[in-house]
Amino acid sequence: MKTSVAGSLMLASFALGQISKRYCDASTSICYTGWTGGNGVTIGVALPDTTESGFDTVLQITSPIANGWVGFSWGGTMPYVPLTLGWVNKAANTVIYSSRMAFGLSLPQAYSSAEYTYMKGTGYNDTHWTLNCDITNTRTDTNWCSKFLCWGFYPPFSGADRKWLESAGRLLIVQNGLGITAHTIGNDGCLTSAKTVIAQRNLNHGIVLSADGKTLYASSATQVYAWDYDAATSSVGNSSRIVVSGMDSKGHVTRTLAFPPKHPHLLIVSHGSNDNFDYEAGNIKVGRSCIKAFDVKKLPMNGYDYPTGGYHLGYGLRNGVGLAFDGDGGLWEVENASDEIHRTVDGTSIDIHVDNPADELNYIGDPSKENTQWYGYPTCYTVWKPDLITDHNFTIGDQFVLTPNATFADAACKTKSVAAKLALQAHSAPLDAVFDKNFTSLYVTFHGSWNRNPSTGFKVVQVPFKKDASGFSPKSAIAQSNSTGYTDILWNPEVEHCSTTQCFRPVSIAKDRFERMYITSDSGMEGELLLLGRA
Repeated sequence: MKTSVAGSLMLASFALGQISKRYCDASTSICYTGWTGGNGVTIGVALPDTTESGFDTVLQITSPIANGWVGFSWGGTMPYVPLTLGWVNKAANTVIYSSRMAFGLSLPQAYSSAEYTYMKGTGYNDTHWTLNCDITNTRTDTNWCSKFLCWGFYPPFSGADRKWLESAGRLLIVQNGLGITAHTIGNDGCLTSAKTVIAQRNLNHGIVLSADGKTLYASSATQVYAWDYDAATSSVGNSSRIVVSGMDSKGHVTRTLAFPPKHPHLLIVSHGSNDNFDYEAGNIKVGRSCIKAFDVKKLPMNGYDYPTGGYHLGYGLRNGVGLAFDGDGGLWEVENASDEIHRTVDGTSIDIHVDNPADELNYIGDPSKENTQWYGYPTCYTVWKPDLITDHNFTIGDQFVLTPNATFADAACKTKSVAAKLALQAHSAPLDAVFDKNFTSLYVTFHGSWNRNPSTGFKVVQVPFKKDASGFSPKSAIAQSNSTGYTDILWNPEVEHCSTTQCFRPVSIAKDRFERMYITSDSGMEGELLLLGRA
């Protein structure tokens, strides 16, 4: 639970059972039944005019800044009742919630069965803060309903049946907490109709079709599933089968799935770390912070176990969500580096996290060949802003360790770790990457920072690529990453005011045959899908 010098906690039955009044919020036009306590906190609850279960509830908490946190319990007792906490997170430049439940007379734990969507009006000023949330399933005995929240998607625009897909293509979208939907695309590129293909709430990011378009794959945090798929009707068979299991349910829980164009029998699955600093992931046998390949033609009866099955395509990759294949079939990865880092030398610790370490663009190589190389995490990091590290003369793209010592110093990274091919602004949080048809540009989504002030990211960038005798590579030298490494092509104005609930937050990219890009955003305010193309 968030702790503070000052805080408030109230029960729904107590607060709303007192003298309450109706008021309407000008920013959302929603009217609430509200109650104001002696500590200046106002709790507003809005319910739909229905007697059927399964409805959403809108909660508004407005509190003086002096109250470090405010908690609201959705029932008359403390144990086994959902609890909503709210407080100001200045690092993210917004107000955030925490969903909790006490499973007995104990400290409330994280409660994932209630779904929250931030609403307009969430934020703070010099005197007060406000949390506005649309909440589903605040009571454990209600039915479920879902909100539109895009995390990743895959369009069936490429593959064997190109003619049919070009004339009647559909965009498949996996929505966290809902499942998979199919969207018909009109001649102008806009979506004309939609249907639910799979209603499975634990699917959260990974989605890909087999090369022949007959098998649909999707992932939860811990498993990869497969369904027989009929593209003509956008429907799946009656049951799924498990392809991969045994993945960790903690930390970075989104898995990216891909089939290499030149090796369509190999399912690529990336797995992030289970914490900011996942030291166990430095052991290749652990099977985290890595990318692995699995031959779906040789699928075991019960599927593969992620840590022990398949083969490695690099490890020491903290959270490689974005995967892309160049014109030679080589695999590239964009990676989210660690947060909240300090450089400690001779016992003195210096906070360098605002502009270090750099996020990374890494070359993995031929996906048909095992790659047991170590890419540095959780020991070696990439420099973005050298002048913040004052004890050594670094340049952009150099590798460094957090606490250099006689056993492992900065220089050891050069011989033990595979260096990035391009450095990306620290805390940009790259989540997807896709090449253009000529492989002269790589488009990358920068999801945006959560613990950097001022904020950064919240955009789509273009990385110029070249091909020479050694293969494909970024045009820019890594030392010039901050000047010639990439160009913004879609961005938010005044990015310093962006947060997890404000601004466009790009996640995934998919291209159609016209090179138009469909880009999802998972801002806490709403899920969005944008279409971006050249004039």
